[in-house]
Formats: sequence, C-alpha cells, structure tokens
Amino acid sequence: MKISLDWLREYVDLDNSAEEIAARLSNLGFPIENIEKSENDTVLDVEITSNRGDCLSHIGIARELAASYEKPLKIPPADIQETSSSVEDLISIRIDEPELCPRYTARLITGVKVGPSPAWMVQRLEAAGMRSVNNVVDATNYAMLEHGQPPHAFDYEKIRGRQIIVRRAVSGERIISIDGTDCPLQDWMIVIADAERPIAIGGVMGGLETEITEKTTAILLEEASFDPVSIRRTSRRLGLPSEASFRFERRVDTENIDWASRRCVQLIVQVAGGQIARGVVDNYPKKSKPAPVRMRLSRLKHLLGIEIPSEKVLRIFSGLGLNPQTEGKEVIVCTPPSWRHDLLREADLIEEAARCYGYDKVPVESKIRIVAVPVDQREKIVQKIRAFLNGCGFFETINITFIDKQTAEWFSPTSPADHLAVSDIARKSVNLLRQNLIGSLLNTMRSNYHAGNIPCRIYELADTFLPADANQVLPLEKPKLALAADMDFQEFRGVLEGLLDRLAYTSGRFQPARWKWSQAGTEIYVGEKSVGLAGIVEDTIARRLDLDKGMVCAAELDLETLIELAAKAKPVAKPLPRFPAIKRDLSLILDEAIPWARIEEAIQSVAPAELEEIRFGGLYRGKPIPAGKKSLTVSLRFRDEDGTLRHEQVDQFEQTILSTLQEQFQAELRTV
Repeated sequence: MKISLDWLREYVDLDNSAEEIAARLSNLGFPIENIEKSENDTVLDVEITSNRGDCLSHIGIARELAASYEKPLKIPPADIQETSSSVEDLISIRIDEPELCPRYTARLITGVKVGPSPAWMVQRLEAAGMRSVNNVVDATNYAMLEHGQPPHAFDYEKIRGRQIIVRRAVSGERIISIDGTDCPLQDWMIVIADAERPIAIGGVMGGLETEITEKTTAILLEEASFDPVSIRRTSRRLGLPSEASFRFERRVDTENIDWASRRCVQLIVQVAGGQIARGVVDNYPKKSKPAPVRMRLSRLKHLLGIEIPSEKVLRIFSGLGLNPQTEGKEVIVCTPPSWRHDLLREADLIEEAARCYGYDKVPVESKIRIVAVPVDQREKIVQKIRAFLNGCGFFETINITFIDKQTAEWFSPTSPADHLAVSDIARKSVNLLRQNLIGSLLNTMRSNYHAGNIPCRIYELADTFLPADANQVLPLEKPKLALAADMDFQEFRGVLEGLLDRLAYTSGRFQPARWKWSQAGTEIYVGEKSVGLAGIVEDTIARRLDLDKGMVCAAELDLETLIELAAKAKPVAKPLPRFPAIKRDLSLILDEAIPWARIEEAIQSVAPAELEEIRFGGLYRGKPIPAGKKSLTVSLRFRDEDGTLRHEQVDQFEQTILSTLQEQFQAELRTV
C-alpha cells in the first residue's frame, strides 16, 4: 500500500521526517518496503498484513500513527447538499443473498459533467500508484484510497428497470468487465444485476455496459459489503484481481458504509458538479454487534515479561478507538470498533498494547537460559508404544485429518452426513474430519503397495473427531492408536497382545465381534473395560483398495484408555511353572448366531481348577461347513500346580466341556 505523506498529514498533524515515520510504522507492525521521494511529496510503500484490511487506506494508517503519537485523528466531514427529489423514488434495491452481501447502499447524482480531474487529485492518485481515468472514476478511487471502502459508479441511465438486484449468477450468464475481459459466470458468484442482466461482478469489477463515459450525466453510486471468501474465490476463478476485491477479501467497515457513501458523493460533486438526490437507499438486513473483549493486566505482564502502566494501556486503547472500560484494578474491557475485525480474544488486545507501547522496550538478555524438562508420563507411555511397534516391524505414519465420502462410508461408525466437514471450496472431495484412523491407514497402505513396498506394516497416533451431543457444536476429539498390516490375524493378534502386556501387564481379552469394514473381528478388553477393536478387512473393500494380495488386518485402540491402564498397572512377579501344561484344541460346528462370549461362559461354568487358559483359536466359514453354521476353534490349556497332569485326566476334563457345549449349543465336534 503506497501512502503519500502529504496526503497523510491531512488526517494527523505530523512534523516528523519520513524516515522517523517509517521507523514508527515498522515498530507498529507495518514494515516499510521502500521510501520514494519527489519534489513535492514522499511516498512510503507500507506492507499490510492480511488481517489488517482497515489499514489499506490513508485514514487507516493515520489512525495508527495518531494513536502512537497520541495525537487527534482528523476525519474529514462528509457534508452534502441534497435536492428535494428522493432517491427512493428513482431506484430500488433487493438483496437476494444477504449472507454474501450483508449491506448495499445507493445514492444518485444528476447533472454531472465527466471530464479530466483536477491536478491535485491526479497527483495524489499517481503517488498511490493509480492512473487517472476521468473525474468521476478518479473521485471513487480517491475515496477508496482515503478511507478503504471501495465504491462503484454506474451510469444511471443504462440501468434497466431502475432496479438493482444483488443475487447469484445464473449458470451460462456472461459479462464484459470494464477492462474488456469476457467473464463466464457460475451460479455461486455474486453479481449486481438490473431488471434484465448482470451489470457488475459484486466486489470485483463493474461491467462495460454501465461504465462511466463522457456522455454520462447521472450516476448511481454503490457502497456495499461482500463476503470475503466469495470475493476471493470469484476473483481467482475469473483471473480478475482489482483494488476493490483486494480490500473486500480482507473485510471492510460495514457499519461505516453510509459515511463512506456521503464522502464519495461529496468528492464527485466537488470535481464533476451535479445535484445529489435526497436520502440513500440502504438495504441492511442484519446488523452485527461486536462482542466485548476482556484483558487481564496480570496476563499482559505474564506474556510480555514487562509491566505497562495501566494508564498507558488505557491511552493506547482509547487512541485505537477500542472504548476501554475498567473492571476493578485488574481487568480492562474493550469493545472493538467496526473496522477492527481482528480483535477477538485477550491475546489480540495484549498484542495491540505491546506494539503501540514499543517492542523495543521488551528487555533482551545476553544469555538464553534453557531449562530441561523431564518427559511427562504420557510421553513416556507413547514412547513405549512406539518402541514396541517399531520392534515388531511397524512404521509410524502421519496422515491428514480429512477423508473422502467413500472412506467414511466404509470405515466410520456414522454416515458421512454426520461428519464435521470443511467447505468444498477449500477441499474438493477429501473434506470430512475422520472419525477413525483405519481408513487413512489403509489408503496409506495402498500407496505403499503401488510403490512396491510389500509387506507393509504401519501405525498412526492421532486424534479422531467423533459426533458430540446435540447441544455441542464441535466434535469430541479422541486420540487413537491404529494399526494395519498384511499378515495372518493370529500373528496380528499376537502384536496386540504383546502391546497390552507391555503397557498393562496383561494380554487382554479378545471377544469376537463384527465391524462394518470387517469380515471377522474382535473387541478387545482389559478387565471389563473395552480398549479397542480389531479385525480382518472385508474382501470387497480390500479389492477396491488394491489390497487383495493377501489377508489385511486392522485395529484401533483408545489411546487415553491405554495411557490410563499403563499409568495404573504394576508388574506382578509369578514363579515359573514347575510342571508342564497340556493343550487341547476343540474345533466345533455351531450356529452362526452363537457368540464367543456365551461359549467362553459355558466353558468357565464347568471348568476344573486345572484349566489355566481359554483362547479363541480361529473361525472358518465355507465348504464343507453347512450354510448358517460356522467352525470355531477353542484352545484350552491345562496345568496342575502340584504335579504332572496325565492325558487321561485331561481327556475327562475335555469330555465334560464338550458335553456342556453339545447340550447348550448343539455343538458338533468337527473331525474333517
């Protein structure tokens, strides 16, 4: 943004040198890229950050300097003389898209004479980097550079139906912009239209058909506010950047639009003559009210490391127009003015106080002291998880937190419609916040397969975003640990058991279950607490992900639960068994609907003291197993602590268990 010092001094009394003013602006957070001096003026090229759209004008920069030097800001009066004709009788305005255009105003000037601009106006426009067009267009540009609100002047006689409609474009509509660009419009773009066709691309550029020419005698002046995202998207899509879009993308002062309109017509009449119709057509469907922001003086001192006197803080905030009020001795409450869209929280006010007080007053020590902080318990446990999985041949991955609709349908516990999503403007298809990590991991595995990295064992530690209660807007962030590997499920289960044993000194309990993405699965328990799930990826999904070269297993564990278990767990020493164990496997044919939990419960009900362990040994469906049936293998381990078991004793134990299963579930012992 090029700032003319000669122009700037109209709004604040500054007798300082250009170099001193440049240094002051740099300290305020507005670096100076260049200083250009001429015979009559000095121009500062000021870098404005994207959150300070209020400083894209001479008054905006003057306001900052006035607050810094503690001098009054001189805003020019916008006094206008109006005729008896009412503008409301001459033009109507309708806003069909108030979300994209929250306010639109129009004033009418008749009897103007279009011609060259006076030398003083041309000189100032050229100093700011703009060329002169004619007195009317130059006046609108001058007003924009003065106060930051972009106006637009239409030739009133070329507006059909004496009507302005702010609406979305209709697909297939086109408009020729004032720079001669043929613009194909899309149905998400905001346009300014008359009764028959678009006459301007809202917030970007006017149309050629209604531009100001030497024949223009009546002007309709637009002052409006537009949605920043919509303007940026439209400008980029059409390849049509403009000074107006640059400012609308960074937000304008919607509340100050009426003053900006009066100031602009004042300038137009000053350089082009004419009469101003009485009143203004002001369509403002929903006025906004800024929320107050509180700042604690103790927090200011804590963050900055210095103490700024409260009187100085109040003067700074008053100079910036923040209307500070005190609450006791500790709290200052500010109401951000309508032009400051960047002041939302306490840290923002602290930053304002610091930059205006002077960053150079923050003490700098000659030595930097670094205090080594021990690793906390959470990080120790996470390091233990990483070390174990790395030892099992797994590699850690880091994925983006977004997934596409298809991945959500396959792996998420809820439908894609229940996911929190970002607008498809930012992300075209991968725009849903993931509710679990398995989908991301399997897509990463597919990428590795395509690159020839086979076999592939990977894991990820990251947050998931689960649906919250109805009265909560944001989702619940749950940290999870997920694993995926192309290995036999028994081996994969061994990895999970080993991890649980490393963290909680137990191998856990695996209870068969089915998940929407699995053809066979299990829910994992430690005691009575569920810690996660695991399963074999369903064949159809594996084929679609190009992972059908073998069995693919996946698991997801709740990281907070694992950390809690690991923090409480204490190792218990047991003597090594003195006598050997005998293991027996029972392959049973059962009805499909019978769950593992009931089988385990039935075995426990008749189990002798010598039954040391019951384990799920595997599941099979297919020939020669009849339809509606499944083959389930139960592994039993027997041991006597007082002596060596004989096979005859174990035969009796096995027969008792088998009889119970046959009686309760009509189980058949599979022999082939």
